[in-house]
Amino acid sequence: MSKEIVVVIGPGSIGLAIARRVGTGRTVLLAAHSEKDVENAAEQLNGDGYETVTRVVDISERDAVEALADFAAGMGAVTHVVHAAGVSPTQAPIERVLHVDLLGTAYVLDAFGRVIAPGGAGVVVASMAGHRESPYEREIEDALATTPTDQLLDLPFLTPEKIGSTVHAYALSKRANSLRVLTAAHEWGRRGGRVNTISPGVIITPLARDELAGPRGAWFETVRQTCAAKRFSTSDEVGDVAAFLLGPQAAFVTGADLLMDGGVTSALRTGALSMSPAPTVQN
Repeated sequence: MSKEIVVVIGPGSIGLAIARRVGTGRTVLLAAHSEKDVENAAEQLNGDGYETVTRVVDISERDAVEALADFAAGMGAVTHVVHAAGVSPTQAPIERVLHVDLLGTAYVLDAFGRVIAPGGAGVVVASMAGHRESPYEREIEDALATTPTDQLLDLPFLTPEKIGSTVHAYALSKRANSLRVLTAAHEWGRRGGRVNTISPGVIITPLARDELAGPRGAWFETVRQTCAAKRFSTSDEVGDVAAFLLGPQAAFVTGADLLMDGGVTSALRTGALSMSPAPTVQN
């Protein structure tokens, strides 16, 4: 019997939470840009009885992602793919955000779409930021959804000058994630696989803490006070949603984007929350 492989790209707090829910009885292949990060993740899972294998990969490099997919397929049947890697607006300049969050995700969708096992499923962790400034013009969304991956960063509206800030680069990249997943679902389906996106709000992770401690910290506190949930979320909650999308209960769900932001996007749409750097709470 072929060993089932769970691939977790970006095994941070969210990636590990998902791995714990789908990794039992399977081999968990952990992949990250940092050897230290991937080894720390493996140590945590191994200590709880999971079987892990580690690889270091830069998802902004096509060859590296293709090699990771081949390695995973060589281990056994790739039944679960979790893509949770990324950088935030505070952590990287515009070019790096685009190369990792936008282009890297497209590489992952391409590479694992050709090795996903029949009946397998994938989930891409995007962000509520993809909903914040969308919908973009129809031509922009069509281009983000369908442009061949190797030509993505040649799109004229993706120059740093046109984007203007890392915040906009991040939002555009995350919108592209859900659009790419929507179109990639067709190719994944040819092999009998599914793929969906989760767009979380503020999840308390090291990445989120960087944002909360950064120049937009005051705005995030206003977000917490204004949104319907009146709190931020946890990695475990994302793990629960991902387990559903990766499991048999979601067998008819593919190409979808599940927004789980505690009502932040609702507050933005209704005007209760502003995108101003120093917004005022509206009652």
